[in-house]
Amino acid sequence: MTTTLYLLRRLLQAAIVVFIVTIVVFALLHSLPGGPARGVLGIHATAQQIAQFNRQQGLDKPLPVQYFIYLGQILRGDLGNSFTLNEPVSQLIVQRLPKTLVLTLAQAVLALIIAIPVGMWQARKRNSPADYVITTVSLVLYSTPVFFLGLVLIAVFTQIVPLFPSQAPNGDTLAQVFSDPAGLVLPIVTGAAAMVAVFSRFMRSATLDNLDEDFVRTARAGGASTNAVLVRHVFRNSLTPVVAMLGYYVPVLFGGSLVVEQLFNYPGMGLLFWNAAQSSDFPVLLGCVLVIAVATVCGTLLADILQTLIDPRVKTTRS
Repeated sequence: MTTTLYLLRRLLQAAIVVFIVTIVVFALLHSLPGGPARGVLGIHATAQQIAQFNRQQGLDKPLPVQYFIYLGQILRGDLGNSFTLNEPVSQLIVQRLPKTLVLTLAQAVLALIIAIPVGMWQARKRNSPADYVITTVSLVLYSTPVFFLGLVLIAVFTQIVPLFPSQAPNGDTLAQVFSDPAGLVLPIVTGAAAMVAVFSRFMRSATLDNLDEDFVRTARAGGASTNAVLVRHVFRNSLTPVVAMLGYYVPVLFGGSLVVEQLFNYPGMGLLFWNAAQSSDFPVLLGCVLVIAVATVCGTLLADILQTLIDPRVKTTRS
């Protein structure tokens, strides 16, 4: 299968998954206690108000017709209105999503910068005392709840050693968020810690697998040093599973951002989702679920594309 056909197939699969996601979100919307009208208008809404709302929103039509109306609204960017903030959900997401993307991308970049060299170094020093120490530290970081790690960092770096503020910068724009870079340090480190543990383990395992390949033995037989073999021959091949893991880690990133943003009062999608859950703002909740689901599909698609660029053998093994 050529690269073009493989990518076209993946695009088709992504479109089908997004279509299924819209059906699931539509079903969730109609599974609210009392229906969407009750969820939006609240428990004190009268039967007359609910009937009027259903007529205005087309909720008195058959379910298939309602779904295509809902799908048309999504394609126009209309995700409904927040009944607690009295703003369009799409506008709220447009305001918050870039901030979450900045936070999660910074966490991922920091994690990869640390995890990739650490994982390769562990593979080179496998079964050494240093390898065991780093493995133990990684397991501790991976098993530590994000909120607990964040609280520890806040206690240490705002009370004992006051280097950073306990709250992330707030503001309606990215410029206002970037105006206080010191406030981003603790949220980024908190979210990146567990990712470092995961990615370093994947990188170590992938490097060890590649070190046993024939091309590595051939390079060593030709007189190449261990460092040269790692950099020239092993590094690129070992990135494939890490890139794949990064794509599938998108929902974990958003899930972690919910905790991190609430903990550090960072005005992103996570905090928006948290506040909506506290106030039972169902349109905001379902809008966030839809956006996160689509971002997950796009993340896995991007990971597959990067894999084919790093290792063209991927498309043949999956065809």
